[in-house]
Amino acid sequence: MGVSIGFTCATTEELNRAEKEPSWADAFLGELYGSDDFPMPDRPYGGPDKAFAGLQFLFDAADVPLDFLMDGFSILEDGTLFGWSAEQIESLARQLRATPWEQLAAHYDPQRMTRENVYPNTWRFRPEDELEWLKDAYDELVTFLTAAAERGYGAFMSFSF
Repeated sequence: MGVSIGFTCATTEELNRAEKEPSWADAFLGELYGSDDFPMPDRPYGGPDKAFAGLQFLFDAADVPLDFLMDGFSILEDGTLFGWSAEQIESLARQLRATPWEQLAAHYDPQRMTRENVYPNTWRFRPEDELEWLKDAYDELVTFLTAAAERGYGAFMSFSF
């Protein structure tokens, strides 16, 4: 299974309710993910999945101010669910669209990532393939953020471990 991050679009009303009623948010997302209709076409879903720590390494090295585990607001006390406002999603979408992949890829350092035990710590086995995997995760994240921002959504960010 492993550690992963995923985003699901959320309305402002849903985020406000989640902040007041964390158990509601947990149940809401459980039902949403368990639905036969998931993912719903009107509610984009996506994220870096298991590539989040590798992308975080690249964001940090390139001075892109995004921190998956510190941005947004905590919903569940166990650190598995966060909320991101529509304004945060729109700002992040704009910022990442202005950050070309090549700017991030220039900081890819599989030896350092291995030394620093960057999850999932597979960087030394096939470095070129892992870079392509990170690019795909980045592209998916940008696609999600752009779609969410265009529709005026915020997001729930699930962190599973």
